[in-house]
Amino acid sequence: MAAEAAYRAGEYIGTVGGWDGRTAGDTSSPPTVQPSYRPTTWESKGHHDWVTEVDRHAELLIREVLLRGAPGSTVVGEELNPGAIESGLVWIVDPLDGTTNFLHGYPQYSVSIAAAVDGVLEAAVILDVPRECIYGAVRGKGAWLGDTRLRVSEITNPAHALLGTGYPFKQLEELDRYLEQFRKILPLTSGVRRAGSAALDLADVAAGRLDGFWELVLAPWDVAAGVLLVREAGGVVTDLQGLEAGLAHGPIVAGNPAVHAWLLRTVNGER
Repeated sequence: MAAEAAYRAGEYIGTVGGWDGRTAGDTSSPPTVQPSYRPTTWESKGHHDWVTEVDRHAELLIREVLLRGAPGSTVVGEELNPGAIESGLVWIVDPLDGTTNFLHGYPQYSVSIAAAVDGVLEAAVILDVPRECIYGAVRGKGAWLGDTRLRVSEITNPAHALLGTGYPFKQLEELDRYLEQFRKILPLTSGVRRAGSAALDLADVAAGRLDGFWELVLAPWDVAAGVLLVREAGGVVTDLQGLEAGLAHGPIVAGNPAVHAWLLRTVNGER
């Protein structure tokens, strides 16, 4: 059901965004070079934070599918109902993670849907819209990219590790803190990447493309699905105190077990 909802939203986003005439799995035609969705339709929610009718309509499509399949459940998301998620079946939805990328035609944005039951993450899907591939995870049953089982990387030496990150672009008061962490981490690793979709960053950790990821300011709809992917792929996701993360606003640190442990120490200024 979550996959159906993600595909429905993804097909709509793809059509609006210039990936015209392509449906999930169709690679017969290349995407257009320029986005068809133009900047005149932007609406600011806050500093460096954009929303469009595409976000809102995609979330309504997702909500329609999920509530038809699970009447009485709750859909939580930034554009619809940013409410509590501790009780009953709750769908945690980001209909367009990477809105700024989408607006510029930069091909790194996704649809992210997680299911939590009584505050426990149970299932997740992330649809990479431009690449038309879907990640999925079920608690206790693993994480997958299509038919391929996902595993986090086996890199243990930070000098060999490639990390993902996100800037605190909405809360610039956190920028100095973040830059202090960045200055410590960058010289000790193989590199740090910032692509602009936390859901896809976490999917990359689960797939072993990235060895770790950290960000200071995230919401549940940004990361819930990706958190379950990483855990079911054998990785670790916590907050800065080393406590389980994924269903609350705040920072996260993710990675394979060895890189996560090193990254957590490093962002906290420990040796």
